[in-house]
Amino acid sequence: MIITSNLSKTYNGAKVLNIESLEIPKGQSFGLVGNNGAGKTTYFSLLLDLIAPTTGFIKSNDIQVNESEAWKPFTSAFIDESFLIGYLTAEEYFYFIGELRGQNKADVDALVAEYADFFHDEILGQKKYLRDLSKGNQKKAGIVAALIGNPEVIILDEPFANLDPTTQIRLKGIIKDLAENQNITVLISSHDLLHVTDVCERIVVLEKGEVVKDLETSEATLKELEVHFAGEAVV
Repeated sequence: MIITSNLSKTYNGAKVLNIESLEIPKGQSFGLVGNNGAGKTTYFSLLLDLIAPTTGFIKSNDIQVNESEAWKPFTSAFIDESFLIGYLTAEEYFYFIGELRGQNKADVDALVAEYADFFHDEILGQKKYLRDLSKGNQKKAGIVAALIGNPEVIILDEPFANLDPTTQIRLKGIIKDLAENQNITVLISSHDLLHVTDVCERIVVLEKGEVVKDLETSEATLKELEVHFAGEAVV
């Protein structure tokens, strides 16, 4: 369970995030959508203690993330390529993450092998540094690295961006499996309304840092989101 209470973030007098209350149950596939500047990445950055809240807090499994590091062993994320280590190959990076998470090389090899289709023969065995991979292949490596070590909470910021259609479809299958079959809490931010409604059972809309919609995904959700972002009244 992730609990957000009276959370705000202010920069230079401008409040960029203001969430009074938000609860995300364990095992839920949760989507966060909004236009640029809505506060999606700010929320994830607060959840990962990359920035400090101005007021309030986030608790993950009853651990307040800005006061303790005890949440780190069960939490993983890929926000952007800054999470990678550019001078390592993909394999070296996976082993490095595995070591941090108490996994040996055999454990890492077994997990990575499960995602061979996702890599599409473009990452493993290429003898390329991560910094020399395309944006899409960097993202694929970062996403799979976030799955190493049996995390209970996985946070992915714009995971579908820069991926080709085949990889997007495969990624949707991965995310659905994590939430449905492995009881992992998956948090996703995305500008792609179709993809997020496909994989998330709940979607929250942020506008100017505030929650304006909190929807249980249904057949009508995509249309409701499209109407909302078109600026029209729902009929």
